[in-house]
Amino acid sequence: MSLPQPLGDGLVIARRNLIKIRRVPDLLVSATVAPVMFVLLFGYVLGSGVEVPGVDYREYLMAGIFTQTIVFGSAITGTGLAQDLQRGIVDRFRSLPMSPSAVLLGRTASDLVTSVIVVIVMTLTGLLAGWRIRSSPLDALAAYALLLLFAYALSWLMAVIGLSVRDPEVFSNASFVAVFPLTFVANTFVAPGNLPHVLRVAAEWNPVSAVVQACRVHFGNVSAAMPPPEAWPLRHPVAATLAWVAVILAVCVPLARWRYRKAVGR
Repeated sequence: MSLPQPLGDGLVIARRNLIKIRRVPDLLVSATVAPVMFVLLFGYVLGSGVEVPGVDYREYLMAGIFTQTIVFGSAITGTGLAQDLQRGIVDRFRSLPMSPSAVLLGRTASDLVTSVIVVIVMTLTGLLAGWRIRSSPLDALAAYALLLLFAYALSWLMAVIGLSVRDPEVFSNASFVAVFPLTFVANTFVAPGNLPHVLRVAAEWNPVSAVVQACRVHFGNVSAAMPPPEAWPLRHPVAATLAWVAVILAVCVPLARWRYRKAVGR
């Protein structure tokens, strides 16, 4: 039984993107080195002065590093699309008998595979640094599934931005401005209760905070000694994460397809 054309063509594009990573391994190395440095920096240097009631800070930290990593890693989607537009590769795709959706499906699928590899590397690094999963295997798998689901949704968001610019450098600057505060004004490294009021509210309703909290709960890296969260997204982090994923996909998938048609029609 053959796959529908968009899916079949998307798999071909995804394979093309993964072969590119194999031939240019620097793309994957750069995506994994930074998170490892964050684990070492925050876990061993800054973590010595941070106390979390009932939980070792390195265990508290890892869910934040996981989420920060997949947020920054989602920029690969936008960069790849911007580069393909700039180099005329998308124009070559247009000359082939393939579905127009294949480029976006293949790009997001291949970047999801990259996210899986990065998460595996981060897991091994965390275990070596003293992080432990205190929950059941099923709970841990649920945490990883939420991470990858959020990563896939963000890939579509970055696809919209990448298709809105032709210069990869412009995309890098634009994505950094958007992603940097998103990952730091959150519960990534410290509890939102330690932040000023305005930043605390922003952190509590930040989608990154919901993902981080959901992972901490499912990894078992929380304690009854920790103050219970007050905001709804942190009291129901799984529901909040799924809601954010649904909203991002509902908005960005059709928007990315529209931006793609407009970009190739320039």
